[in-house]
Amino acid sequence: MAIVYEFVWQVLHVLLHIHRTLITWFRIRLRNWNGRLWSRALTALIVPMALSFPNQKNIVPAPGKRVGRRYRWGADGKSLEKLPDHIGLLIAEEEPRYTDIANLVVWCMAVGISYVSVYDNYGVFRRNNSRLMDEILKQQQELLDLEGSKQLCVEFLNNGTDKQDQQVLSCQSVLKVLSPDDGKLRIVQAAQQLCRAVEQRDKTSNDINVTVLDSLLRESKSTPDPDLVLKFGPVESTLGFLPWHIRLTEFISLPSHVGVSYEDLFSALQRYASCEQRLGK
Repeated sequence: MAIVYEFVWQVLHVLLHIHRTLITWFRIRLRNWNGRLWSRALTALIVPMALSFPNQKNIVPAPGKRVGRRYRWGADGKSLEKLPDHIGLLIAEEEPRYTDIANLVVWCMAVGISYVSVYDNYGVFRRNNSRLMDEILKQQQELLDLEGSKQLCVEFLNNGTDKQDQQVLSCQSVLKVLSPDDGKLRIVQAAQQLCRAVEQRDKTSNDINVTVLDSLLRESKSTPDPDLVLKFGPVESTLGFLPWHIRLTEFISLPSHVGVSYEDLFSALQRYASCEQRLGK
């Protein structure tokens, strides 16, 4: 009887090992099958999504968006209670960025400002007129999608005369590039001119007054004095920006022109529109 019990026990032990082996085998197969199924499911979901996106290198701004942006900027200008006819951009920083300045000029023209003056204390922009002009034309194309005759017109004025560096017909905006020579030095030259006129008896001392000096200091009677000057940089000074022409000018300081945005410019225009100018009263 003991032999029978021992035989039955060994059979049960063998069956238990077979059962464990089969369970382990089924688990491995099931895991592999689930893995392949999950991988196929992910592939079925991801591949169509990936194919639905175009190559990022081929993505370019839609012309319609730039056109809409141009009209929006124009509408922004019309929405203001008052808009400066002449705005000055005073760069009080050592390293001017041409692209950022060009952006500011194009935005000013887009909102409807007729005269834009760019000034830096080192005369960098005056010495590099052509480079600034090229950058402005480039930014007109990129920001406003304007080409050929549809471009906003730009004039460079030779300060001190009515002669233009570049003749442009039917200009909507005039760009003036200024340097320190147009400030205090120009006043000194005008005073010397009046002194020579008195010395040569072309004028008398009684003929000299504010009106006569004013006429000598204005290079073009059609160019108004700046209504607003935006000063970029930490320096709290006008740095000689047209001292004769800014007696009624509003000044607004901004931290830097580097990386300046359209929102920064429009915020400054809103501040100007809401300020009360007493004009000496």
